Amino acid sequence: MKYKDEDPDNLGGLGDLLPAEVLKMLYELLEQMQQKSHTNQGSKIEVVYVASGGQHVETQINIGDTYPKPSKPKEDAAPLTLPASLATGEAMKLWEKAQSAGYVDANCQPLISRTQSALLADAMAKRLGIKKKWKVFESLWNRKNMYRDYYKALYLQQSLVFQDEIKRLF
Repeated sequence: MKYKDEDPDNLGGLGDLLPAEVLKMLYELLEQMQQKSHTNQGSKIEVVYVASGGQHVETQINIGDTYPKPSKPKEDAAPLTLPASLATGEAMKLWEKAQSAGYVDANCQPLISRTQSALLADAMAKRLGIKKKWKVFESLWNRKNMYRDYYKALYLQQSLVFQDEIKRLF
């Protein structure tokens, strides 16, 4: 008795290919899905194939991007006005460096995680002599409780590496 799946005509055009070629095509598709523009956040992909009497299962779990995707600015939105303490000549140099490193976009909005944004805000505030740093950056970035993000960042191992990157950048 033949099953529907064993009929080469029901394989979506793959019936003429050898199993190795089918696997190669599957791997190419998986690689394309792993590219940044093809993320499947939180998805689980299983490839099951049978070869010479044995079954092989390959599992790939995508957990999403490390950094959040930047939101696209609305075209009718007014250009962002920076607070006076973040619009000085020295501050603009820091913004340019942060933007070239990919930490902020053209509107000075963060493209990095909340904890990394808090570390960036702290570093900028220290260099610019801003005393009420959380109030300034929370209003600019429309966030609350950035001090919590900062203290959380201090306990993360990856934050040490990011802090070193900021020191080299500034």
